[in-house]
Amino acid sequence: MSAASPVRGDGAQAIVSKWTSDKKPLLPKPEKAVTVAVSPRVLFNMATEEQESEEQPFKPGVAFPFVKGLMVVNAALRELDDVELFDIILVTSDPTHVGIRLINSINHYDLVTDRLYLTEEISLVDHLKAWQTKLYLSENPERVREAIAEGIPAATMFPEQRTNELNDTPLRVAFDGDAVIFSDQAEIVTQTQGLDDFFQHEAQHQDIPLPQGPLNSFLEVLWNLQKKFHNSGADCPIHTYLVTSRGIARSGARALNTLRSWDVQFDSFFFLGGAPKGPTLQRIHPHIFFDDQRFHITQALELGIIAAHVPYGVNNTTPQRPTE
Repeated sequence: MSAASPVRGDGAQAIVSKWTSDKKPLLPKPEKAVTVAVSPRVLFNMATEEQESEEQPFKPGVAFPFVKGLMVVNAALRELDDVELFDIILVTSDPTHVGIRLINSINHYDLVTDRLYLTEEISLVDHLKAWQTKLYLSENPERVREAIAEGIPAATMFPEQRTNELNDTPLRVAFDGDAVIFSDQAEIVTQTQGLDDFFQHEAQHQDIPLPQGPLNSFLEVLWNLQKKFHNSGADCPIHTYLVTSRGIARSGARALNTLRSWDVQFDSFFFLGGAPKGPTLQRIHPHIFFDDQRFHITQALELGIIAAHVPYGVNNTTPQRPTE
């Protein structure tokens, strides 16, 4: 297992320098793009929208560092002459989110996005499916649940959370395992039969891959992009982490065998054996951390970690926000 430092290296620094010194690059071609749909309210801090003039840009929101990280990855992909770029779409059903101040904010921060959709909530999922959305981030847990129910990777973010300062690169994405990357099969065994039966069940099924979870396809996107950098010999501006409550001795084998069967890898693994995730997340300092359990989300938020709740599986039978 590795625990890579988030400090950028010389190659990554060159990517950032190129990104900040060049003119704004051309937009991704939608037919070749990896679509990430984001609500304006998580991209920007819009709490003071009525108190300030429309010429004043919004302050960055909780999803802002993640989006900037995606754009750094795009800059590196262009260096490879690759056309599979992240395409950021702003999506909202609230007309008050759309206006001159939002446009000025996009331009102020040099965000490479020219696509904004104001759409009725009832048709949002249909739009996300039509765009083949690989990730949807919103402050609205009900819309996120609807997206997940239709097979769209999605998570709820919390606009009011405080966040720590982050570098743009490498893009650091941390995932929980069960009910995020994997299905909630193991969680169901734990809930219905207890922890001892869970360990026995995982040992008996360690060679049988777990079913896919709601964010599996987004992980696959990141891994496929990473392989392009690895195959070219270029520095990779993406680093992925598995941060799971599973222990390595009694339940880690099935998780690793599952990833092997999918031909997907993480850069770093943290099998915590039930220990708190907060200290590990503080060391990783991710641009975004996905977890299905409210307890872990709450702990991350309290530490200033950018966390996104995946409302999926047996641990999310009621649509409640995490305690803050």
